[in-house]
Amino acid sequence: MKQFEFDTQEEFIAKLKEIVDAGVKSEFITTLTPFHVHEVDHIFKTRPSELRYFTLLGAAAGFILSFMFMVFTVMDWPIITGGKPLISIPAFIIVAFECTILFGGIVSLLGFLHLNRLPDIRRIIDPRECGNKFLIIHDMGGGK
Repeated sequence: MKQFEFDTQEEFIAKLKEIVDAGVKSEFITTLTPFHVHEVDHIFKTRPSELRYFTLLGAAAGFILSFMFMVFTVMDWPIITGGKPLISIPAFIIVAFECTILFGGIVSLLGFLHLNRLPDIRRIIDPRECGNKFLIIHDMGGGK
């Protein structure tokens, strides 16, 4: 196992590109950075997260359930005033929008926890953490 330590982000990215271009698969490389470096995602060619599907599902459920709730409530206890329609879409839009945001956020949080396998207190801080340094740990089992 080789470990490379850098003080600057530019040196880190250059060495990471060099290692990946040498044919080492991303499964055999571990990077530790003091902050998220977006270039690492591009170098490793990572896929977008599945979290967006949880958000879409929660938002759609919130929108549909809020409309169903409001229509059921109006039909169960009708208050006829001045010949106005019972089911008034413009009046329902605001509540539907708010429930879309609420359900989307809640389901996103649950999806986030599910995709990350729920928090593990012992693994919050990596023991290999090196403060403000950029680290590349290359497992020799992966290629050259």
